[in-house]
Amino acid sequence: MLNPNYLSVHNKFKLNGFHFNAEDLCRVAYSFIKEGEDFEKHVGDFILDWFNEKSYIEIATSGTTGNPKIIKVEKQAMVNSAIATGNFFDLMPGNSALNCLPVKYIAGKMMFVRAFILGLDMDFIAPKSTPLKRNDKNYDFVAMVPLQAENSLSQMNQIKKLIVGGVRMSSALINNLKKSKTEVYETYSMTETVTHIAAKKIGEKAFSVFPNIEVSQDNRNCLVISAPNLNVDKIVTNDVVEMVSANQFIWLGRQDNIINSGGIKLIPEQIETKLSSKINKRFFVAGVPDDTLGEKLVLFIEGNKYVLEASIFDELDKYEKPKEIKFISNFPETETGKVKRNEIVSSLL
Repeated sequence: MLNPNYLSVHNKFKLNGFHFNAEDLCRVAYSFIKEGEDFEKHVGDFILDWFNEKSYIEIATSGTTGNPKIIKVEKQAMVNSAIATGNFFDLMPGNSALNCLPVKYIAGKMMFVRAFILGLDMDFIAPKSTPLKRNDKNYDFVAMVPLQAENSLSQMNQIKKLIVGGVRMSSALINNLKKSKTEVYETYSMTETVTHIAAKKIGEKAFSVFPNIEVSQDNRNCLVISAPNLNVDKIVTNDVVEMVSANQFIWLGRQDNIINSGGIKLIPEQIETKLSSKINKRFFVAGVPDDTLGEKLVLFIEGNKYVLEASIFDELDKYEKPKEIKFISNFPETETGKVKRNEIVSSLL
């Protein structure tokens, strides 16, 4: 298939070991909706939406930095994204894949689209934190969030190529993944760009963008994406980046997270990277209103209070050292496992 449209199903496509065409898939979808588990119902809904008369799919954003919203994504844009992923990662018809992501969101949906269009032999399972538990099969291509990758380290030899997205990986996880023979990539993605538009091998600093995508910076040094095959409009992000070349960038952090403390601009994600190997619990840093500084840097740690050694801050610059440390018993999360930073900070004000 050189230019498949969204109604095409590759003749090599398999789902959980069985060949299906579009008509078969719709029958399976009805079965999932009527008799399946919750995660299967989402799959059934998606399949019926995919093969209906509309040219678009309505998709929920994750709500990482605000309230979740519903956006319309053209099905042909999703097909174009699947083809770009196949080209970037050298996926071939008949390659085996595992979908262990929630199909309610774009990442899980796109695994199905890649399978339909590229002809993958795909297993799909409940989106649990231990996706390879009691599973001894080998896979050519798998997508996971960091928690799933962390819990699959002992079985990483079953995966040839792994993409990890959703939230940033810790330094410890990256170091552990480097020890495996698996090709592991971190992806840069958002719902508006139909999942990832760039990737980098773990350990590399710069993301490389996919073909037919152009990137630049605005006057805030935030990434601007031009992807006509995926979105008709230019996408202006709030991601602060450093441009390495015309098709490579280093992600620094979120513009909406930047802290202005006494006139010094601090990027929380850069501070968190320096601390990631020092704190073995979930944490983040954020700005909290302060009468003297305007905003003061506060370190939030999940769990019970304990005494931190002062040496963990040795790698930080003078202005990067937290003015206060707060312990929160449990971080609230979005449905996709991202920490609700704003909600946590707001609860203290």
